[in-house]
Amino acid sequence: MDSMQKANATNLYVILTVATIVGTVGVFFRFLDEVFGHGFIFTSVSNIILVIGILIALKGVFAILAAK
Repeated sequence: MDSMQKANATNLYVILTVATIVGTVGVFFRFLDEVFGHGFIFTSVSNIILVIGILIALKGVFAILAAK
């Protein structure tokens, strides 16, 4: 398999899609403090979810770059 096919592998883009979904959940989780209060708890959990999404996205991006 040549490098272009490795970079276009479906599993790499599934990783990026999952990272986008996790990041979006983190962003929307931040707005729950307006509904329920307790801003510090929701902000902290939201930041943790966003960091997890960022790490997943970086893993996907570096896997695509390494495939070339």
